[in-house]
Amino acid sequence: MVQSPKNTNVSAMFDRLAPEYDRMNNIISLGTHRHWRRKVMQKIRFSQRDDILDVATGTADWALALAASSSRQSRVEGLDFSVEMLAVGQQKINASLYKDKIQLTQGDAMDLPYENNQFDIVTIGFGLRNLPDPKRGLAEIYRVLKAGGQLVILETSQPQNRFIKPFWQLYIRKIVPNFGRVFANGKHQEYRYLDETTEAFMDFKSLDHLLAQVGFIERKTFSFNLGAARAYYGIKE
Repeated sequence: MVQSPKNTNVSAMFDRLAPEYDRMNNIISLGTHRHWRRKVMQKIRFSQRDDILDVATGTADWALALAASSSRQSRVEGLDFSVEMLAVGQQKINASLYKDKIQLTQGDAMDLPYENNQFDIVTIGFGLRNLPDPKRGLAEIYRVLKAGGQLVILETSQPQNRFIKPFWQLYIRKIVPNFGRVFANGKHQEYRYLDETTEAFMDFKSLDHLLAQVGFIERKTFSFNLGAARAYYGIKE
């Protein structure tokens, strides 16, 4: 795996965030991120035997949810570039019922260490916006999916309503960094970076266009919390 300097810096930042990451997710999303993931999971089509990849798995919450929802014969691979995030995730997996079903791997989402046409389902939750080149990351996901395989994205988004958006911007720019200062041992700069990537990330129409460019068909999307987050689905042709 070869990482750019920017990628290496982001990886180091997530290593620093790992100890408080789960708690901060609950605080920042006001606990709603679990609801978002449950709703997204309801639309995934599982079969009797799936090979599943969770890209940017972080502390493995989605990998664990996928393991719980898929068949006993299915296997889940979780990939992330942060060693410390994976260490937290492995602890959770070891304490779960799915330690023989989930494998965690350190790797680069823009250079996936897998063969072509290997997975039936690929998910990525709140990780696409952190890639230096999202299109390349999506192309890699397309490559490792089997024909007819499912891509599922859960990502932050920007509210489109002109009355809601100012309050969302205030929350993202002012309140969330202070959560990092108070609840994450003073790591307000790290959470300021995450907020900046949230604001700078493409809107849902642009992401849908990107998915079409990569080759995904049967694309669908829906929003949560007045547009603060959004799910995307696509099929490899």
